[in-house]
Amino acid sequence: MSYALVVGFLSFVVALIAGGPVVRWLQERHLGKAISELGPSSHQVKAGTPTMGGLLIFGTVAAVTVFTNINGHLSILLPLSVVLSMLIVGVIDDKGTLVGQRNAGLSWRLKLVLIAILSVVVSAVCYYLLDARSVNIPDLGKFDIGISYLAVAFIVVFATTTSVAITDGLDGLLGGTAAVAFVAYGIIAVAQEQNFVATFCLTVAGALLGFLWFNAHPARVFMGDTGALPLGAALGTVALMTGHWLLLPVIGVVFVAEAASDLIQIAYFKTTGGRRIFRMAPLHNHLELIGWSEPQIVTRLWLVSIAGGMVGIALALAV
Repeated sequence: MSYALVVGFLSFVVALIAGGPVVRWLQERHLGKAISELGPSSHQVKAGTPTMGGLLIFGTVAAVTVFTNINGHLSILLPLSVVLSMLIVGVIDDKGTLVGQRNAGLSWRLKLVLIAILSVVVSAVCYYLLDARSVNIPDLGKFDIGISYLAVAFIVVFATTTSVAITDGLDGLLGGTAAVAFVAYGIIAVAQEQNFVATFCLTVAGALLGFLWFNAHPARVFMGDTGALPLGAALGTVALMTGHWLLLPVIGVVFVAEAASDLIQIAYFKTTGGRRIFRMAPLHNHLELIGWSEPQIVTRLWLVSIAGGMVGIALALAV
């Protein structure tokens, strides 16, 4: 555990030192985010803020992992490969959402297809190469679920990636909630003596904390899909590697609420001919439109995330 904590702290320091130069580099290349008119009007003041902050997060994760967590732990190449794959998709998407661009990035349909392809690959690698075919159930223990694991793993990676991406929308919201989730899975991995998984989780958490220094309200840089897509895919992957994927809805309770609000809004809108339950989906936009300030929303959802992480860890340790 001590080694994982030291590496996590190192990741934080690296991201903190690199953050300023990275933000300036993004500004110099005019990689400013265009704000959609479909969102709250108050967000328009954020137009032009540099995006692709995921480069800072996962550049840090890659550099620190290569020097501290690869030797003897080749299975860690799975979450690293997942990160790289979704990072490329995120960069391509974010390039289409810059100020002055005519398109709006990749369509959701195409992104879902790419996420689905990645989910198939991850499920196959876990099943055939890592022999990760089980589920841990609190108070009951570990159970091998056989070939059905392939379908389960696909759903876990796909659902987690999309839910995490939906959560990104307010300064510091996704960075903080994702850091909590990775710390929770890091603690679970330590309890299982999967120290290399724990180290990876805390490396991501440390990089997120360094990123949050620059992403705190009012943000100097946005994460973009360059950060959100790899975060979700990596979180789903480490959940599978620990066998505690059943706890994802608890540890990632905020991600579930954000995704559910989107799905409920769409379904209700279509079935009622245009009526809405939420003033605007996802949930964080609704909360903003009913009068909560951005810092209030972010802080309160962080608290919910921390509570979910605590419950998730407690349940995991009960196995």
